[in-house]
Amino acid sequence: MSNIHSKETAPEVLLRNSLWRLGFRYRMNDKRLPGKPDIVLPKYRTVIFVHGCFWHGHHDCKKYVVPKSNTEYWIKKVSGNKQRDENVWRQLEAKGWSVIIVWECEIEKKRFPETIERVENEIIANGIMFQKRLQERRITREQRLDERRAQKEKYEALKAELSR
Repeated sequence: MSNIHSKETAPEVLLRNSLWRLGFRYRMNDKRLPGKPDIVLPKYRTVIFVHGCFWHGHHDCKKYVVPKSNTEYWIKKVSGNKQRDENVWRQLEAKGWSVIIVWECEIEKKRFPETIERVENEIIANGIMFQKRLQERRITREQRLDERRAQKEKYEALKAELSR
């Protein structure tokens, strides 16, 4: 158990190196965000969690097998991890972040090319959505400012008319 780490795991390092080679720049384990995501891509408003199949209960995965001893403890432990993960995802999504989950088994040699392609496509799509949301917010903000200016002008005109 002492060899189990939450940072700098081999799957995480492999994914990070591949993303770096593709030109993505990121932060690691940002403490300002819920759950301290493994990889944070602020430009794309995306976070990536690299989950171990056993520890996060990857359904229908050969790497997730409930141990035969102390079964109750492990079932409770893994279900607690899953519940915490869901809470963290909800918090991040409520703050406008897109969440990508990469499972340990998806980092295996034969599956990695399709995994990195999926992650790259999701990051780019999230970036496009984020830019659209920013543009919509700018437009809405400008519309509100125009409305306020118009109201102020009406108010000033009424004030000038009343003072005559």
